[in-house]
Amino acid sequence: MQIGELSEITGASRRSIRYYEQQGLLDAARTSKGWREYDERAVHRVLNVRELLGAGLTAEDIRVVAPCLDMKTEEFLACDSGPDEVLAMYEQRLSVVEAKAAELQRHRAELVERIARLRADAADTEGFAELLRSGP
Repeated sequence: MQIGELSEITGASRRSIRYYEQQGLLDAARTSKGWREYDERAVHRVLNVRELLGAGLTAEDIRVVAPCLDMKTEEFLACDSGPDEVLAMYEQRLSVVEAKAAELQRHRAELVERIARLRADAADTEGFAELLRSGP
C-alpha cells in the first residue's frame, strides 16, 4: 500500500508516517518511481507508534520496543522483548511525566494565588496596580 492508504487506515498524517520512517520506526520499500510502499505490518507498526507517542514516549524510547511494533495493538503489551530494558524505559518516562506534572501543579498554585490576590485587592486601584508590578 502507498502512504495515502496507510494514512487513511491508521489515522496518521502522511507527514507523521514520513517522520516515523526518518526516526527508524517504520520501513518502506520504494517503487520504480520512488514512491513509498508499505506492507500490512506497517498498519500495526503505525498504530503502536501513535499509541506510544500519545502515552508520552519519545521516538528514542519507542526504539527500545521496536521488535514488538509489528504486533497487533492488543498483543503489543504482552511483548517480552527485553523486558528489563523496556521496564526501565517506561519507568524513566514516567519519572519525566511526574516531574512535568509537579511543575504544572506549581504553576497552577501560583496562578490561583495571583488570582485570589488580584480579586481581593481589586477594589483598591492603587493597591491593584502595585500588586500587578510585584511578584507573589
